[in-house]
Amino acid sequence: MGQVAFDTLKFVETLETAGLPKDQAKAISLAVRESHEAADVATKRDLEDAKKDVLSEVTAVKRDLEDVRKEIEFRFEKTDTQIADARKETATQIALLRKDVESISTWLLIKMAAMMTALLGIAVTLVKILI
Repeated sequence: MGQVAFDTLKFVETLETAGLPKDQAKAISLAVRESHEAADVATKRDLEDAKKDVLSEVTAVKRDLEDVRKEIEFRFEKTDTQIADARKETATQIALLRKDVESISTWLLIKMAAMMTALLGIAVTLVKILI
């Protein structure tokens, strides 16, 4: 913090002009000066410096936030790409499973038809034998 400028000589002269004796004027001037020295007063310069510091910090925080925003956007884009790739892979696997199920269904149908034909043949043979 800065100190308040205090012209003791001018203050003493002002007090003397008002009719106080020189010793009393000096004593009062000294007491006022000491009270100013003891006071922790901010000057305009101190306030301007503090304002610059705050603005500098705010600017730095804004920059940091912008960097964080960019990082989050990058991660979201990366995640979106990974999700899209996973969906494509899942769709491909589902298509292959459908193809496998269709193939198994066809195979089972052929086997069932073959078994029915065999059973029909056995039934015809049994009928011929029994008749």
